[in-house]
Amino acid sequence: MVVTFKVTDGERGEWAVLQVSGELDLVTSPVLRQRVHDVVAAGRHDLVLDLSEVYFCDSSGIGVLIAARRLLRSCRGRLRLVLPDGGSVEGSHVNRVFGALGVRRLFDVHPDLTDAVTEEEPPLSA
Repeated sequence: MVVTFKVTDGERGEWAVLQVSGELDLVTSPVLRQRVHDVVAAGRHDLVLDLSEVYFCDSSGIGVLIAARRLLRSCRGRLRLVLPDGGSVEGSHVNRVFGALGVRRLFDVHPDLTDAVTEEEPPLSA
């Protein structure tokens, strides 16, 4: 079985959107890392990563997401993730990985793209 990994560029208002599909793992995570860097290099500092079609994510994929968060914070940007809440097979795996590694609290997570680009910024925590 050949697994296709794809990152599609888009925009929704002030937000750059990268829609990711397939497996986010050791082999594919450098592709996403480069695409995030390309968005930032183009001057876009508000980014949504739509992970709703990612059906597998390992620790290297999580590492890319953490690095993207760090990069965007360093340029005073914002990162939002789209992760379905588990109602679908795709969303449930990535959410389980986030939960197992205890990293969900690091991210501004939304259930769908519309919510990610319209919801107000949550209050900053201490």
